[in-house]
Amino acid sequence: MSDKAVGHDGYGKDADACVSVPDVPRIRAGTVLAALRRAMTLDEVIASQRAATAPLLVPTRNCWRLERGARLAFLIDGDAYYRALRDVFARARHSIFIVAWDIDSRAVLVPSGAGDGLPEKLGDFLDALVRRQKSLRIYALGWDFAMLYAFEREWLPVYKLDWRTHRRFSFRLDAHHPVYASHHQKVIVVDDSVAFVGGLDITQRRWDTSEHRADEPLRRDPGGAPYGPFHDVQVVVDGEAARALGELVRTRWLRSGARKPRGRPVSIPDLWPRGVDVDLGNLDLAIARTEPRFEGNEAIGEIRQLHLDAIARARRFIFMENQYFTSPLIADALAARLREPDAPEIVLLTHRDQCGWLEESTMGVLRARAQRRVVAADARGRFAAYFPEPAGVEDGCINIHSKVLVVDDDFLTVGSANLNNRSMGLDTECNIAVEARGDPAMAQAIAGLRNRLLGEHLGVDPVAFARRLDETGSLIGTIESLRGNARTLTPLGADSVSELDTPLVDAALMDPEAPVDPDTLLDDFVPEETRPPARDRLVGIAAFIFVLAVLAAAWRFSPLHQWLNLDALVDVGDRIEEMPMTPLVVLGAYVLAGLLVMPVMLVITVTGIVFGPLVGGVYALAGSMLSGIVTYAIGRKLGRETVRRFAGKRLNAITRGLAKRGLLTMILVRVVPVAPFTVVNVVAGASHIGLRDFVLGTALGMLPGIVATVVFVDRLIAAVRHPGPKTIALLTLIAAVLIATALLVHRRLAAQGRDAPAH
Repeated sequence: MSDKAVGHDGYGKDADACVSVPDVPRIRAGTVLAALRRAMTLDEVIASQRAATAPLLVPTRNCWRLERGARLAFLIDGDAYYRALRDVFARARHSIFIVAWDIDSRAVLVPSGAGDGLPEKLGDFLDALVRRQKSLRIYALGWDFAMLYAFEREWLPVYKLDWRTHRRFSFRLDAHHPVYASHHQKVIVVDDSVAFVGGLDITQRRWDTSEHRADEPLRRDPGGAPYGPFHDVQVVVDGEAARALGELVRTRWLRSGARKPRGRPVSIPDLWPRGVDVDLGNLDLAIARTEPRFEGNEAIGEIRQLHLDAIARARRFIFMENQYFTSPLIADALAARLREPDAPEIVLLTHRDQCGWLEESTMGVLRARAQRRVVAADARGRFAAYFPEPAGVEDGCINIHSKVLVVDDDFLTVGSANLNNRSMGLDTECNIAVEARGDPAMAQAIAGLRNRLLGEHLGVDPVAFARRLDETGSLIGTIESLRGNARTLTPLGADSVSELDTPLVDAALMDPEAPVDPDTLLDDFVPEETRPPARDRLVGIAAFIFVLAVLAAAWRFSPLHQWLNLDALVDVGDRIEEMPMTPLVVLGAYVLAGLLVMPVMLVITVTGIVFGPLVGGVYALAGSMLSGIVTYAIGRKLGRETVRRFAGKRLNAITRGLAKRGLLTMILVRVVPVAPFTVVNVVAGASHIGLRDFVLGTALGMLPGIVATVVFVDRLIAAVRHPGPKTIALLTLIAAVLIATALLVHRRLAAQGRDAPAH
């Protein structure tokens, strides 16, 4: 990427400067009358009066670059996007770059059948393309996702999209980001000629039509299970703008640690998706980014500044369609506009429910807080929030996943950035933006997208919506007058999750706006005086492995094997496993061990020896969870004061952390050995952490250690029973990997902690 591509001038100004943009002149009455005689809409009047104002889009302030686009089209919902994408993919000649939050090889772009003679599933389809077109190379980059998303993602994606595909098809998982961040960009560039930008990944559970039928038979995941209606927006563009996006994705590919892509960028004369109508032509298109500060690269906050500048420029309408609305910065900017005497109308479209209880009890709470900030400033009824409901189902909901902001008919931005803190400063994001600058065709296209989206959700034709908007002069009034169809918009109250809005939900933790210092995070949950130094923990891990190895050697080469017969122990385990009540016996043993405060890792080790890595691992996790729940219940029964009286200063500090931030503290105290397993359980119960947070935190925190222990023990037994170069080498390798992983994790956290700003 050129120096122009990585400039950051103007970033990091104070909050007052962020929202200060040149004012827009008032519209004269004579101009309005003249416009009405020519049947111009009031939106077009405003656009015509803005020709002489300062531009909103300014490179190095709120965008990376302004590039010329020959054509631009809006692709609303997955059916339109995936059809266009497959068409362009099939005609690619030289390169396909895919940068995404998630990529699933099982995704089917056209569920009804593409009919082009190529495989339907994404992985097989892309592999067939590189085998058919000898000059084509494909580079796919997904986020190396966090453990919390493991059950939502395809397992072994590297194997399915890289190892078993053609050598000219390269797939990587990108973990090159600060702690707690993610790669969230959704950009695809084909032959540096056509680019797609928006909120859609090519993964499962994204496809839907704009009808969003509740009973859509084609809306099924790779396992055949149906899922609910899903809405998103993507943009396709060509020309110089596509080439600039090609630079962006190549830079991301290189920063991930992958090899430099082969060949030079080569453009194809006309690769525009067939059947896609052009919404805008010959336009200046801005590319805006969010990137966190990391490993010497400065933070980029163009998208944050872009939203603040656009909100400050609004005169009549601010329309937002977004998956999340949790950013206090955006909420405060909107509230500031609502306090003005001539405040614009503000309409927010989002989904009613978050995805799952964890997101509902975190992001749902934060959305309610942000919404209340805006409502508190709305003295004249200029703000309204809605969620869409599909036809044909009672109490249904459409999953709004799009990220769209339209201001008047003068500005719009579409991309991957949500209206939350993460998208404004922590995750990698990419948006495109355009402004009309007095051009009537541009103004019509910008207003047209807003009207298409609102018309879709209200079940009315976009032309009818535009006509009613001209009649009422009010965006909120138009929506209210058109509500009530089978498909409709329903008001979203700010008190919808008020029962969950407790001090336990911390925005700085659940929705951070900057890289988190790992040491600061750990200090906040587990005070430094309550945990041993990192070196001591690593020595403990190494000592545990060494002791097991010494015991194994002693058993093999000393009379110890005569006193303790390993084969007999395993045979006992086999007999226990054949008993009808085996699971109850094992679970009961874990509960008894917990009540006797026996070291849980010792019990897990024995379980691995007796039952092997697979069954033993399942028993170990289930037994640990049951033992934890029982001793948790004891702590809850004893009460906080009783436990505090006997716990001492060290555990009392943990009690405060558990009471303040239960789930993540629970995960951390499982990873960091601050106290015996049983003691932590009792303290957690006394701290009144929710059972759900306790169970989930225990499972996530203990699973890696359980897997590592049973696998190591299994290989240890194999080396003892059948000593030889291969078994000894494999055991040594596993032990080295365990120790090296602990060292590398500690060093990386320390390095990222030094690199991250104090937060």
